[in-house]
Amino acid sequence: MRILVSKNQLVIPGEILAQGSGIKVGGGVFRAKKNNETEIYASMIGLAQVRKNRIGVVPLEGCYIPLEGDIVIGKITRVGITSWTVDIRGPYVGTLRVNNVVDRDFDSMNDDINRILTVGDIIKAQITFFDRTRDPVLSLQGRGLHKIINGRLIEVDPVKIPRIIGKKGSMIQLLKNMTNAQIIVGQNGRIVISAQELLIENLIELAIRKIESEAHTSGLTDRIRDYLEEEKRLLLE
Repeated sequence: MRILVSKNQLVIPGEILAQGSGIKVGGGVFRAKKNNETEIYASMIGLAQVRKNRIGVVPLEGCYIPLEGDIVIGKITRVGITSWTVDIRGPYVGTLRVNNVVDRDFDSMNDDINRILTVGDIIKAQITFFDRTRDPVLSLQGRGLHKIINGRLIEVDPVKIPRIIGKKGSMIQLLKNMTNAQIIVGQNGRIVISAQELLIENLIELAIRKIESEAHTSGLTDRIRDYLEEEKRLLLE
């Protein structure tokens, strides 16, 4: 078994990534036989992901595809009798039923569903069911799930979200600690920033854009730390 690329190395379709048996594959790759030896190739342009005996490719850009358990930031686009349609920024729209929002019994004849959520509202929700045969089902019943009242909403490439969050949440925690801001990250590429000062919100957005554009590079966490320190120093002068 031989791994021929390093972690986060930029690869192109058809590039050989590994040789030999015993290698598990993730997304963005395919296997082929050559001279009775198994070889693994990239099927897309992206960053090689190498972990022990597993290899895959994360695309540099792409649309959001829902997964059960994902936390997303959605926009209410339509109000039904007992449910809402939610834009989750992807090829599918979400369905949010009223019994996944309120704990009490809901009477559609006497209760006004618009008093709970209405068109234009922004929510932090969880995908509880999705099997590609019908639109994903959302829920607001869970820790930290709620209607978002204020903050700046920005959108980034969904495939860059893992880098913005960082390993074990290290990058997003760095942003929060250095700015004393609240930052809500949705795996569908939406982020809500809420800080006491507009200048701090601007700084956080610029830092996130920097992470997004440099996601494929190494040493990014240290550069973001240095960037925030320098920009905060300039703001105080």
